[in-house]
Amino acid sequence: MGRREGVPPPPPPLPLPPLCLLLCLPFCPPRLAAARPPAPHLVLVLADDLGWGDVGWHGSAIRTPRLDALGAGGVRLERYYTQPLCTPSRSQLLSGRYQIHTGLQHQIIWPCQPSCVPLDEKLLPELLKEAGYMTHMVGKWHLGMYRKECLPTRRGFDTYFGYLLGSEDYYSHDRCVLIKAKNVTRCALDFRDGEEVATAFKNMYSTNLFTERAIDLIASHKTEKPLFLYLAFQSVHEPLEVPEEYMRPYSSIKDVKRRHYAGMVTLMDEAVGNLTDALKRYGLWDNTVLVFSTDNGGQTLAGGNNWPLRGRKWTLWEGGVRGVGFVASPLLKQKGVESHALIHISDWLPTLVHLAGGHTNGTKPLDGFDVWKAISEGRPSPRVELLHNIDPMFVDDFPCLGIDNRTSLLQSKSSPWDGTLFNISMHAAIRHGKWKLLTGYPGCSHWFPPPSLFNESEIQSPDPPTKRLWLFDIVHDPEEKNDLSEKYPQVVEKLLSRLQYYYKRSVPVFYPDEDPNCDPAATGAWGPWT
Repeated sequence: MGRREGVPPPPPPLPLPPLCLLLCLPFCPPRLAAARPPAPHLVLVLADDLGWGDVGWHGSAIRTPRLDALGAGGVRLERYYTQPLCTPSRSQLLSGRYQIHTGLQHQIIWPCQPSCVPLDEKLLPELLKEAGYMTHMVGKWHLGMYRKECLPTRRGFDTYFGYLLGSEDYYSHDRCVLIKAKNVTRCALDFRDGEEVATAFKNMYSTNLFTERAIDLIASHKTEKPLFLYLAFQSVHEPLEVPEEYMRPYSSIKDVKRRHYAGMVTLMDEAVGNLTDALKRYGLWDNTVLVFSTDNGGQTLAGGNNWPLRGRKWTLWEGGVRGVGFVASPLLKQKGVESHALIHISDWLPTLVHLAGGHTNGTKPLDGFDVWKAISEGRPSPRVELLHNIDPMFVDDFPCLGIDNRTSLLQSKSSPWDGTLFNISMHAAIRHGKWKLLTGYPGCSHWFPPPSLFNESEIQSPDPPTKRLWLFDIVHDPEEKNDLSEKYPQVVEKLLSRLQYYYKRSVPVFYPDEDPNCDPAATGAWGPWT
C-alpha cells in the first residue's frame, strides 16, 4: 500500500551499539534531571496612601530617586489597581480574593470592631510557609486584632514587628480612639514585637524602625530557606510627621500639608533604597523579586495627589484605585519597560506562590491571576475583568468641599437603567477590557491638581449630583472626562449584568457594631480583647 501524502517515510533502522556499550549499560549512572533553580526570595513593600502623582516617574515635584531607579530598571506597572482603602487592599493582597467574598466590602476594620479577615481564609504567608519559606512581616497589619487568632503570627508569619490598627503617631506609636459607647477618647500604645507589646521604641520614627528591622531580618537570614518579607510602611498615611531635615528641600512648597507629605515620601524613598542596598550587601538580591505597591490612591486632604487622575482615596474613580507599583528583580526576562497589562492587587497571591514553587490548594476560589509572565515577559495579562467593588452601604466619610459636598447618593431622577439588570443606586464599579462602568455615588468626583506654590486648587466635577451611572473608555480616557454611557448602551448592559453576577455571588457585608470591651485602659495598649 502506498505512503499517504504528507506522511514522512519511516526512519532507517538504528545501528546496533558496540558490544562495550551494551556491557556497560547496567553500570551507567542515570542522567540527572535538570535541577530546579532555587526558589526566589520575595520582598513585598507596601506604601500607605501614596498617590499616583506623588512619584518622580509620574512627573511629581517630590523627589523619589531610589524608587524611580528601581522602577526604571525593572517593570513599571502602569495599569495596576488596588482598592480605594487600607483594609480592603490588604485583605485582597493576602487572600487573593475580592472583598465581596470575605464580607469586607464596606469601609475598613475600625479599632473597636470585633472583626478580622475570616479565619477560614488561607493567606499568602501560610501558602509560602508550606512552600518552605521563612515568613516575616514588618509594619502595618490593619486586618483585625480583636482575637489572638487574628494576629499576623497566627496567620502564617514566623515573626511580626509593627502595629495592628490603621494609623497612629509616627514617634509615640499611640493611637487615640473615641469609644462611642463609653463617650470617652482613649489613647494607648499600638506596637508589637511578635505578640508582645513593645514599649522600647518611643520617640523613634516608624519608617526608620521598620527599615532597620527589615534589614536585620535580611542580615540574619539563613539562606538555605528562601525569604518572604512583607514590609508594610506606615508612610505616607497621616498624621503628617517627618524629621525636619526631610522637609528642607521643599521649603518652596507653600502648602503646609504638601510640604510635610513631600518630606515623608522622600524619607520612604530613602528607606526602600536602604532595603535594596541590604539585599545586595548580604548576597540575596540576585535571587530576589521585589514588588512595590501603594495600598490605594492618595488622600488629597492630607497632602497626597493623584493628578491627572480623578478622585482620591475612598473613591472608585481612578485616583482612588489606580495604584503606583513596579517589580524590580534580576530574574525578570524583560527590564526597563512599562507594563500596560491589567493587574490587580489580588493577583500577587497566585503570582508569588507560583514563583515560589508552591500551590494554592486549600484556598477558597481565587479572584487573582498568576501575572508573572505578563510582567516578566510582556505577555498578555490573563486578567480581562476587574471588579473594583460593590458596597450597598457606602457613605463617604471625606466628602468634597464646595458644591458637591454630599456623603452619599442624593434622591435622583429616574434613569432608563432603573429596575433592569442591577441597582444603579449602589456604589459599584467594574472594569472589562478598556471599559469601566461606575454606578451610584463613587465618592468625591473632583480632579485635584498638585498644590501650587501658593494655594491648593481643584477642578470640580461637571456632573449633576443626582447622576448614577458612568461609562468610560479608560484606556483612552484615564482621566474619566468623557462619559460614553449614552453612546454605548450595549456595553452598559453587559457590564451591569456582570455587576449583578458578582452581587448575587457576594457574601453579606460584615460590619459589626463597636465593642466597648476594646477599651485598652487596663493594659495601656491596643490588642485582642476577646
